[in-house]
Amino acid sequence: MSTKFEEKDFSDSGFNVSMWKTIFGLFRPFYKYIVVLIILNTFIALMDAIFPYLNKVAIDNFANPDYDINLFILFIVLYLILSIITPLFHLFYFKTAGKAEMGFAYFLREKLFKKLQSLSFNYYDVTPIGWLVSRMTSDIARLAEIVSWSFTEFAWGIPLMIFSTVIMLQTNVTLTLLVLMVVPLLVIASIYFQKRILKAYREVRKSNSRITNAFNEGINGAKTTKTLVLEESNFNEFKEETSYMQKVSVKAARLSGIFRPLVQFISSLAMASILWIGSNLAFDHVIGFGTLMMFTQYAQQFFEPIRNIAMILQDIQMAQASGERIVQLLNEEPSIVDTPEVVEKYGDIFNPKYENFEKIVGDIEFKNIDFHYIKEEPILENFNLKVKHGQTIALVGETGSGKSTIVNLLCRFYEPVKGEVLIDGIDYRKRSIGWLHSNLGYVLQAPYLFSGTIYDNIRFGSLNASEEDIIAASKLVNAHDFIMQFKDGYNTDVGEGGSRLSTGQKQLICFARAILANPAIFILDEATASIDTETEKIIQFAIENIMKNRTSFVVAHRLSTIVNADRILVIKKGKIIEDGNHTELMNLKGYYYNLYTNQFKEDLENQILKKHS
Repeated sequence: MSTKFEEKDFSDSGFNVSMWKTIFGLFRPFYKYIVVLIILNTFIALMDAIFPYLNKVAIDNFANPDYDINLFILFIVLYLILSIITPLFHLFYFKTAGKAEMGFAYFLREKLFKKLQSLSFNYYDVTPIGWLVSRMTSDIARLAEIVSWSFTEFAWGIPLMIFSTVIMLQTNVTLTLLVLMVVPLLVIASIYFQKRILKAYREVRKSNSRITNAFNEGINGAKTTKTLVLEESNFNEFKEETSYMQKVSVKAARLSGIFRPLVQFISSLAMASILWIGSNLAFDHVIGFGTLMMFTQYAQQFFEPIRNIAMILQDIQMAQASGERIVQLLNEEPSIVDTPEVVEKYGDIFNPKYENFEKIVGDIEFKNIDFHYIKEEPILENFNLKVKHGQTIALVGETGSGKSTIVNLLCRFYEPVKGEVLIDGIDYRKRSIGWLHSNLGYVLQAPYLFSGTIYDNIRFGSLNASEEDIIAASKLVNAHDFIMQFKDGYNTDVGEGGSRLSTGQKQLICFARAILANPAIFILDEATASIDTETEKIIQFAIENIMKNRTSFVVAHRLSTIVNADRILVIKKGKIIEDGNHTELMNLKGYYYNLYTNQFKEDLENQILKKHS
């Protein structure tokens, strides 16, 4: 089980056929747009190929006083019709391509977000938020643009070259060969530059992800940065990263800056050859001046799609770096999954079969559990624990002793490397993840609220809950009174992450949210560690209310909050070294006794200092 984020390195790979195959497979629902765009572009290419020929006809046939007036009128009518139809097809093309781009971006974001919802707890332990934000925003936008616009441009460029070549060959082979002779040079230049441009833009995308992550950390950790006076240090680190991105971006831009003018120069060689040789042929009356104009127009027009294709290939190379990372995320598999048999009976997290969910009584057993995050560093070895339903189990011990690991295993955020976690005598892997999580109430040390109102945040605990249920849950945890003190009551906006509320208020709302689902198992992971003593008393009362008749696990920082626990387990290096209630452990005068008395003295001293300050 990895504890470090690893981004796959694509820097040495060329055009990734497998990746693009996956992307176009995802684009399948939008194939109708592709078909329409190909038809539109093909027709536009045909019109673009016809106009230079029509100009030739006009010069060669209507530049003298003896032209046929009826033929001239017919020509004008045809020219006007094509001039009106062509812009309409352009308009329809832009409208269709825009729909395809926006639709695919929406579809892809929805798919990626669903993937993120399905990934296991450990994925978020090791994956930088900035990396995920880049995938969901700029990478998807770039990919949707390329697939919807750039790829369909081929349906204009290639047909235009084919139609133009056929018309030129029918008119003059020599001048046609002058136009075509530079194509191999353009192909060679494209092959040489595209690989290097792709490598450079891959590095730009990687650097952009790191910068996005630095932005995220800088904003979320702004208070910590200021209190530790780390502004200059953080700025220098950020400056170093942005300087590196500037360096690789300049390199990528320099390659692009050389490639595009080179294509223009090669194209100009063909134009110069046509003007030189074509002019001589025209003055020698081998070809008409209308034919010379037609070939100069075709030369300009012929190399425009080649230049466009070169730029499209460059854009595709840039987008490939985005596509590879999107596919990497799409291919990420959750480490904790249900078996097909379990899914068939209980459904998955998006389509649960609630009617098959057994009711949890709350008897829990950890049976011969081995667990590690890193193989060489075991956390639990042959760990055993039996808990009767309705008991409150407190876990205490030093940091890194395994307290949170035990809770994470119980919640099936992780699974044992060896052994079983039994709930009501059944290995919880024989039930679905959704079945377990729907019966859990979990309150973290750092309370988290979603943007929206207090009402909305509590309702997340049970989306089908009525207003009466929400108010009842709030009263149960002593949150109703302070909520009603706000002008808008339950409709008070909490701000981003609950920024408009105090830590204690946020924690009480989290309690109400957790209890609303009426969970059979309740988990408190140091839920009182970040609040003041007065708020702790209020929350302690809430804890005692919500734990009645529920199997509860409390990872404790403040030991005063667990004195009424049925069992207190002292964990050290993954082992239970003491087990009993508060009175029993105090009488034992061991590890817990020393921990409790020292903390009691500290709290007493703090109260005295506060009283005299």
